[in-house]
Amino acid sequence: MTDLGVAVDGVPEIDLTDIEVLRDPFTAYGAARERSPMARIQIPGIGQVWVVTRHADAKAMLSDPRFEINADSFTPPPGIPAECLPYMRTMAEMNGPEHMRLRRLVAPAFSVRRAAEFRSRIERIVEILLDSLPSNGEAAGDGSVDLLRHFARPLPIEVICALVGIAEPDRPRWRDYGALVAAGVGQGFAEAVPGIINGAKAAIARRRDEIADDLLSDLIRAQAEDGDRLSDTELVTLVWHLVLAGQTPTNLIANSVRALLAHPDQLTALRADSALIPRAVEELIRWCGPTLLTIPRYAREDVELGGVLVAKGAPVTASVAAANRDPRAFAGTGAQPDQLDIRRTVTPPGHLGLGHGPHFCLGSAVARVETEVALAGLLRRFPDLALAALPEEVHHVPDPGTWRLASLPVTL
Repeated sequence: MTDLGVAVDGVPEIDLTDIEVLRDPFTAYGAARERSPMARIQIPGIGQVWVVTRHADAKAMLSDPRFEINADSFTPPPGIPAECLPYMRTMAEMNGPEHMRLRRLVAPAFSVRRAAEFRSRIERIVEILLDSLPSNGEAAGDGSVDLLRHFARPLPIEVICALVGIAEPDRPRWRDYGALVAAGVGQGFAEAVPGIINGAKAAIARRRDEIADDLLSDLIRAQAEDGDRLSDTELVTLVWHLVLAGQTPTNLIANSVRALLAHPDQLTALRADSALIPRAVEELIRWCGPTLLTIPRYAREDVELGGVLVAKGAPVTASVAAANRDPRAFAGTGAQPDQLDIRRTVTPPGHLGLGHGPHFCLGSAVARVETEVALAGLLRRFPDLALAALPEEVHHVPDPGTWRLASLPVTL
């Protein structure tokens, strides 16, 4: 078990270079949570960062306007060409009216209703990908298939391209960009930025000539009706950011499949009752969702949080890994918070796996439906689906911010 350092003020300090923290962040952050509502970490490029460890405090911080996301919250890779920089300030680092203006323009396309209407298209995409699995080749010599590479990774880019309105001829380049983002390659992303920006411009130009029933067409119409609502630069930025941000379900789907295959009792229950799938997805987001730490916020003034004084300008993040297993929030909703329980009662306070507050995940409804459809398709089509390795041999990437697999070898 990881030994937590403790500063002279009694606040736990978590070493993000500790291999045990990277291997099992849930235990490390859980230990910190039970010792204190606040901890500290060091993040390269940012420095010392406060970490909120308990659910109630994390939820409060994420919705408190005194903590804001800004340009300092992100550490873009070096080497992005100067002409591309105007397109790099996304909605994610905006606050207040500026953030809400852009969010309101795109929110209808990501509503619960729209996600439900889009389910049949997601089902068709899932079926196509599942059809290709046995012959998708590159199965290992033992007959296993990497479900991350051949299913969980390509699915979200196909879904988001269809939802946003990226035309079929333009999708191959976005598949490449999506794979790059999903793999977490920082410098590779910087090198791809010019192509990404040009790809967004090309998608907009094509849609101006071929208006359809999709988000991009809606944004073009909104701009034509009132140019003050959306500038050309904002439109290009929205397109590339929405498409690439749509890769979130990649790691959620892969983590979910691995968790179910490593918990046969849960898998058996889900196979026996497919009506449990929506509840199971909520539990899987809580228990093994990809977000470990939220994007850092910065205090706009001195704020007392979790019993400590956070000075003006200090960065703060929430440990989703700790908050989502906080017994103060989840002890009465089913099994113990550290246990996976797909029958867990879905009641307030709810998990923070998709964020909270003004920057709550815009695509949360789509991500839920996408994961539901993916799991339902896999379980229906492959009754003998199993890990092609011991659970402890299916490794996660040593990433302190995101819980993601390096691969997911399975037998079909």
